[in-house]
Amino acid sequence: MPEYNTRTALIVVDVQNDFAHPDGSLYVSGAETVIQAANGAIADARAGGALLVYTQDWHPEHTPHFVTDGGLWPVHCVAETWGAEFHTDLVRDDGPVVRKGVDGADGYSGFTTRDPQTGEQRATDLNRILQERGVERVVVVGLATDYCVVETAVDAMALGFEVVVSTAATAAVDLEPGDGERALSRLESLGAIIERDA
Repeated sequence: MPEYNTRTALIVVDVQNDFAHPDGSLYVSGAETVIQAANGAIADARAGGALLVYTQDWHPEHTPHFVTDGGLWPVHCVAETWGAEFHTDLVRDDGPVVRKGVDGADGYSGFTTRDPQTGEQRATDLNRILQERGVERVVVVGLATDYCVVETAVDAMALGFEVVVSTAATAAVDLEPGDGERALSRLESLGAIIERDA
């Protein structure tokens, strides 16, 4: 497991009911194991004095992100609904929450959102939060490996952070078989440290 200190942040990505609960609209197989591993990472991060940050999809009822409005995904993580809530088994620290997709944008990365029609990107508060705390290294866990985890990690590297991803604390959607492994290979090629299950 990664080592944690005051220059490290643990970013817990989108462990929400619609992704992490079997009744969720975009349930990711293996999410229960991810929650257990993420909780272990949260305990380690707390013990090491690291910053904890949680990301959360927080969509309006209608957005070009959803298949009902011409997008790719089933309706999920609509603001103020059960599906958008953090899974009750996830340990919640008092660390900040960065919400994504609040304006109907694609919210794959914790650092940026993208207008699904124009492609325009906008920064979230995540980089500012990390900079204010003097963070140099981030550990990224959560859901899902091949979408929000990989995009958060890629943006973190582009911003100059050292990045660690633990495969024990992530799981992939795998719309196409192997998407998760391809995402991890992409991260490795860019310089991320991938801590694979023993």
